[in-house]
Amino acid sequence: MEILPVSAVAPTRNRTAVFRATLASLGKQGLLPAELIVVDASAGGTTRDMLHGFRLESGCAWSLRWMPAEVVGAAAQRNQGVALATQPFIWFFDDDILFEPECVNRLWRAMQSDTKLGGVSAMIVNQKYHPPGIVSRMMLTLLHGRRENTFAGRVIGPAINLLPEDRDDLPEVVPVEWLNTTCTIYRRGALPSPPFDSVFTGYSLMEDLTLSLRVGRNWRLANDRTARIFHDSQPGTYKSNVSEMAAMELVNRHYVMTKVLGRTGLVNHLRLILWEVFHLAACVARAQSRPTFWAMWQGKWRAMRVMAAGRRKAEN
Repeated sequence: MEILPVSAVAPTRNRTAVFRATLASLGKQGLLPAELIVVDASAGGTTRDMLHGFRLESGCAWSLRWMPAEVVGAAAQRNQGVALATQPFIWFFDDDILFEPECVNRLWRAMQSDTKLGGVSAMIVNQKYHPPGIVSRMMLTLLHGRRENTFAGRVIGPAINLLPEDRDDLPEVVPVEWLNTTCTIYRRGALPSPPFDSVFTGYSLMEDLTLSLRVGRNWRLANDRTARIFHDSQPGTYKSNVSEMAAMELVNRHYVMTKVLGRTGLVNHLRLILWEVFHLAACVARAQSRPTFWAMWQGKWRAMRVMAAGRRKAEN
């Protein structure tokens, strides 16, 4: 077993059993990080106790550090972990993933293959890009302003980020325009300080997009198709609140579009409106999502009021 000069940072909250499965799959890898920093927002001490038991059972040859979250929220917890990291590479991964064999080895090999590579992500086997249908492709082309053979791994129009694709005719390491934080290694020197903006709270939707876009200004980004994980995404109160999620999606997308991508003009705002209308229409068109329409609409309306209030405050 080889120890890498990597600090892994994993935020967690009330997912003890699932997180233990993540650690068990990590322990089977041939390469391991020098340290794993767990920033815990769980109620009680169940996660801390689980980590203690895991350390004893597995005989960890790497440092396993636990600390309570100072601020609850994925972005804030990751920032807290990075501030204490000691290694030249930072590895973000979620507490509900399962590593397939050789995943870490392939991620590390990809990172070492190119000194200009600022970050590399694993392929999520159950969350991959699928070619859009005719209507969706027309919409993406309109928002992008030109045709593309594929939109996989791209960031188009009003900060619409598409997942990477997994095809046998592609190379192992594929250039992309953004990276998730589900399982991604960054060079520490490529990261801003702190990595994540304070505007991303709670579920922190699109904090990963913002970080990778900033890193991508000066560094290459890539997805390694052969470094594979399964994302056993867990339910949460934040996910079940359709209205809150809808509001966060619009507010955060507007932030990324205007503050990170610098797309502030009228055309860009019209594209954002078109994208949101398209999503609401798709919600109505699908029977399974139709019951959530009014909650989504209320969230979007609340988001528009928040953004309008912020604009008035900035002008005064």
